[in-house]
Amino acid sequence: MTEAFELGDITICLTRKRVKNVHLTVHPPDGRVTLVAPPATRTEVARAYAVSRLRWIRQQQQRFREQQREQPRQFVTRESHHVWGRRYLMNIIEIDAKPHVMLDHRQIRLFVRPGADQTKRAETIHEWHKTLLHAELPRVISKWERTLSVKVNGYYLQRMKTKWGSCNHTAGNIRLNTELVKKPRDLLEYVVVHEMLHLLEPTHNGRFIELLEQHWPQWREARAELNALPLAG
Repeated sequence: MTEAFELGDITICLTRKRVKNVHLTVHPPDGRVTLVAPPATRTEVARAYAVSRLRWIRQQQQRFREQQREQPRQFVTRESHHVWGRRYLMNIIEIDAKPHVMLDHRQIRLFVRPGADQTKRAETIHEWHKTLLHAELPRVISKWERTLSVKVNGYYLQRMKTKWGSCNHTAGNIRLNTELVKKPRDLLEYVVVHEMLHLLEPTHNGRFIELLEQHWPQWREARAELNALPLAG
């Protein structure tokens, strides 16, 4: 059951689930606020809890507003792009052949047919991003399946505006944001570990935090670094 209530100019989305404790979250990049509470929690109790955390909510929203954002990409020569945390300059090369991408130590060379528009160039880069992620993820997932004694039945890649990943613990699947290809590889691994831990504990409760502390002790630093990096425009 989901409902919403207002605290001044802030909307709180309240969801009741089978959890032991109340969990308040401010989501990047837009500062959306959610509150998950046990099924029997009255709305006025949830509201009182949110009021007690109002200063923290505003601080988090302000941090997201101040966070650097990428300018919309034009996919033109000399434009700056990031791959695995490193900055590259794009070089557009027109050829009468299937579009493809090559990466060297300084450039992303995007080969496209003459007259290819911005949409087609963006699609080619996005498919290349997925190829890079597919090359990394099986190794990372296999490593942590052994460590955590869990099984990932499948993973999916897609553009996401408000989260880096998600987990369907019932189906045993994880979903990852294709924007992760722009971040350092260790942050991709952190997100994978975070989502795989949800196969052991679906909610962000105390047990989940204990699991994070055990398997990725630097998780707070990783989360801060991930959210401090430029967001997609």
